[in-house]
Amino acid sequence: MSERKAILALADGTVYHGTAFGHIGESGGEVVFNTGMTGYQEVLTDPSYKGQMVTMTCPEIGNTGINPDDVESSRPWVEGFIVREAWRLPSNWRHVESLDGYLRRYHISGISGIDTRALTRRLRDGGSQAGIISSVDFEEKRLVEKAKGLPPIVGRDLVREVTSNRETRWESGDWDLVKGYLPAAEYRSRFGRVPKVIAVDYGIKQNILRMLVSHGMEVTLVPSETSASAILARRPDGVFLSNGPGDPEGVPYAIDNVRELLGKVPIFGICLGHQIMGLALGGKTFKLLFGHHGLNQPVKDLA
Repeated sequence: MSERKAILALADGTVYHGTAFGHIGESGGEVVFNTGMTGYQEVLTDPSYKGQMVTMTCPEIGNTGINPDDVESSRPWVEGFIVREAWRLPSNWRHVESLDGYLRRYHISGISGIDTRALTRRLRDGGSQAGIISSVDFEEKRLVEKAKGLPPIVGRDLVREVTSNRETRWESGDWDLVKGYLPAAEYRSRFGRVPKVIAVDYGIKQNILRMLVSHGMEVTLVPSETSASAILARRPDGVFLSNGPGDPEGVPYAIDNVRELLGKVPIFGICLGHQIMGLALGGKTFKLLFGHHGLNQPVKDLA
């Protein structure tokens, strides 16, 4: 298969030339980097990356293809995908599709063959910035101007674009090698009283829901704009505020709802949900220079 060239143009005027994969076209967003050595499928389908184009620092991406079990949501959310080498012939017993085919199916443009280390250093030192990936327009100055004209992440409500549109009872837990994802009933039988948790979906990853279920909880997922009164009417034992994309100050309705819940029910927030809770309590948030995107493994010192 013949290769097609592609360009990544940043708002600061930096231009990278590489090879197109995925969708042939043009896309734009805030360029960030992820330092995980594995889990590219989870990155692609994490709604927190809505509005962003992700650079993977791991040099080879796509080796294990795409499978239906490792997704974090119903579709990929990244605006573009930037890698050193995109592997087009996956080798894994679980894969059902190549990375290239998956991105083409969802009209997501990718670029490979660029120096992702140099790009990551630029983003680390200068901060995340807008960029354009194009495999149809190769005029560098025009692409840089397009990148400069992209809307900033700050102040935007991206949650409305990724949240669920209806209430859902989550019914699966951990993944088992033989059985696949175990049903919620299997966990509830191990516990006495089953706590009822309302999870507010600001762009939640499915594995978070699975972890809550695997700890014996009855989990109901509700859209981001669900009112505090509607949540309290269900008499939950706790409320979980999920991760999600964009600026927490861009979702004032979420802040108001959480403020109304304070003191009436236990609340636990992570990522965007944690920031929303902080704002509801009177705190302030600010955008980091380049954000923290990668894998974290908690370690307990037992010595």
